[in-house]
Amino acid sequence: MSLPTISVVVPSLNQGAFIEATLQSIVDQGYPNLELIVIDGGSKDESVDVIRKYSSSISYWISEPDAGQTNALIKGFSRAVGDIQCWINSDDQMANRSMFQVADFFQRMPDAEAVFGDTAWMDRHGRLLRIQREIPFNRFIWLHTYNYIPCMSMYWRRSLYERVGGLDSRFDLAMDADLWSRFSDVTRIYHVRDVWSYQRFYAEQKNIRLRDVTEKEDELIRGRCWGSVEPRFLPAKRATALALRILWRAATGCYSRTYVRNLEKVTGDSTERSFADLK
Repeated sequence: MSLPTISVVVPSLNQGAFIEATLQSIVDQGYPNLELIVIDGGSKDESVDVIRKYSSSISYWISEPDAGQTNALIKGFSRAVGDIQCWINSDDQMANRSMFQVADFFQRMPDAEAVFGDTAWMDRHGRLLRIQREIPFNRFIWLHTYNYIPCMSMYWRRSLYERVGGLDSRFDLAMDADLWSRFSDVTRIYHVRDVWSYQRFYAEQKNIRLRDVTEKEDELIRGRCWGSVEPRFLPAKRATALALRILWRAATGCYSRTYVRNLEKVTGDSTERSFADLK
């Protein structure tokens, strides 16, 4: 059976320090049916030189000013023709042979439309911080705690992306959570306990710098799911969901004793406590 085409979209802006490692982690897998699309927002650093270096392995790339990461992703997926789709940020990396594992999953599960694997956290120098083990997708826990699906380890069928209307340009940070929410409205999201990516974690990265934006965008997602009135007993439901998540993760060996110490080394944030790992 031939392997499905996997479309990988890489949005980027001024990530010259990291983008080569990202592209190399994709290309070096040797996946035969790869459609690699790179959408650069007009970088002023060495990014374009790096992209050109890999141009023989890239199906399409462009470097021009855009309206941000979500706009870049929308542009990329509008060109994607692969049966399976994903995106990976230009400071993250794919795990070795992850695309082969994804292809095998979808071939074994022809009715499945979306699946995510685990990720591993690394610092800006590529040193491993921890393996971030996750529980399977549970809509109640996911809605009432936080988005624990790592976007760089999430894959879906193009038909599903088109069916839910694709990414929403209103979102700058929580565009992935919004998309997963709409996926879960219409299909089951599967989980495979293999590490499919490496997520770089450092103080200057976007989702750390703009946490306030994430909270505002999360409110939009909650409003779409719950309407204008929050559900009754919301605090109790959140406490229940968090407790279930902690117990589920503890029972399945998700936690690491070194998490807090390593996180403080990267962010310089000594306010983190051991409870930060229990969520």
